[in-house]
Amino acid sequence: MNLKFWKKPKKEKIKKSFIREWYDSIVFAVIAATLLRWSVVEAYVIPTPSMENSLLVGDYLFVSKFHYGTRTPQTPLELPLMHQKIWGTSIPSYLPWIQLPAYRLPGLTKIKREDVVVFHVPPISLNEGVDHPIDQKTNYVKRCMGIAGDVLEIKNRNVFANGKLLGNPENMKFSYLATAKDEVNKRNFHKLGLDKDDYTFLGRSADSKAVYKMWLTNKQLAEIKEVSYFTSVIDDYTKNDPDNSIFPTIERNKWNADNYGPLTIPKKGMRIPINDSTLNFYGEIIRLYEKNKNVAIQKNTLTIDGKPVWPAWSYPLGAHRVSLRREKHLMHES
Repeated sequence: MNLKFWKKPKKEKIKKSFIREWYDSIVFAVIAATLLRWSVVEAYVIPTPSMENSLLVGDYLFVSKFHYGTRTPQTPLELPLMHQKIWGTSIPSYLPWIQLPAYRLPGLTKIKREDVVVFHVPPISLNEGVDHPIDQKTNYVKRCMGIAGDVLEIKNRNVFANGKLLGNPENMKFSYLATAKDEVNKRNFHKLGLDKDDYTFLGRSADSKAVYKMWLTNKQLAEIKEVSYFTSVIDDYTKNDPDNSIFPTIERNKWNADNYGPLTIPKKGMRIPINDSTLNFYGEIIRLYEKNKNVAIQKNTLTIDGKPVWPAWSYPLGAHRVSLRREKHLMHES
């Protein structure tokens, strides 16, 4: 007599096919990598020479996300492990149909001056003319030179925060104008340790000599001066000549990359008087990045959603920001 009639007979396990095993493994790997990429660490490639010689074009970086606090994703309809576009195409890798509110989880530390950080650059002009959602904007790598509330200033190429001189990175590069007897072969530039991002051919001088704009360390400058086919190398120092491409882009602005500011970096809750001067500095921030609706700025007048903010009033800036600088000379994500 069978006393175990109530027990169901064991079903024999069906062995997965080779293809099914690979499929399950790939799905698991993609899900695990996506979660790690969102919450813990993400790989980046340096696209530009702005951080030479600290970081070079093509360098691969693993960037910590939890040090400053992981930010929750805003665009859930996205192909895994892609950013902005599908690899090798111009097709967007995400659908903007659903946009979630973004929150930053508690981090281990806060951004400090001279930290190297990765961040999403806001302007549309730096995102190939496309207004991507915040988490899909182009990634930049820069060094933080000022935190929220700091007064930032550059005097004679030296950076000051709240009146305190900040140190220059080792092997920092400055720009020079070099004149050669004739156009220099790329091979000769390579022998001098210079790549295509370190120099730009500007054209011919009045006496038909070749003129180059070059970014050099002190060591490279000394080597260039010893080369026989360069007739002169002079400092490309702008002094007080205005550069209208530098923020804020207003006609009377006389700031440039060598002498800039003083400029107060916005801090959460900081109130600013509404006038022509302050709107030149902070007007675009209020219009584009403070999440206001129907913002209009005309001379010294600010209107938000049809309601004027009178010159006698002040406006509370909301976002916490840092100031980042360009340099030619394991990090965290901002």
